[in-house]
Amino acid sequence: MKKVILATLISSMAMNVQAQNISADHQEARSIVKEFGGQLVPALKGAMKSGGPVAAIDVCNTKAPAIAQDLSATHAPWQVNRVSLKPRGASATPDAWETATLKWFDEQLASGADPKKLEKFEIVKTGNQAVTRYMKAVPTAGLCLTCHGSEQKIPQGVKAKLAELYPKDKATGYQEGQIRGAFSFQKPAN
Repeated sequence: MKKVILATLISSMAMNVQAQNISADHQEARSIVKEFGGQLVPALKGAMKSGGPVAAIDVCNTKAPAIAQDLSATHAPWQVNRVSLKPRGASATPDAWETATLKWFDEQLASGADPKKLEKFEIVKTGNQAVTRYMKAVPTAGLCLTCHGSEQKIPQGVKAKLAELYPKDKATGYQEGQIRGAFSFQKPAN
């Protein structure tokens, strides 16, 4: 019994030390992710319920970028975006750091990591400037497959709307649980 209590105490202390080591910027980035998801997910679910997947595509096309823009303004100097190795639109095309991080997420997933917990926080040099970078993986849920799944299973009306809004769409062919992309934030380092 004493060993269990001691192990629990040590584990608790380790978690407290780890929490204390998370910077204010890292905590803020995590908070912004929650805000983004807290606005986007209900909008998508509402659109799916009222107008089906075609209506949800409109949410992703107009509402998601507006949420990112609003969060960037509210939490300036953070720049808020979503990126993917298979982008649907031009703004979702990752830069070199984002590409490396998305590939790292895929490696972590292949090693058994929980995709819902994958994130990366780092201060990187860009030219002569230090930049704070943060990414949080977006795993593919079952509902996402309606628009992001295999080409053969995407309904024809959805395909038509995607072709109309995203003529260079690459964001299909996913399976449930795969990393579809990530929230990606950056700002000048303090």
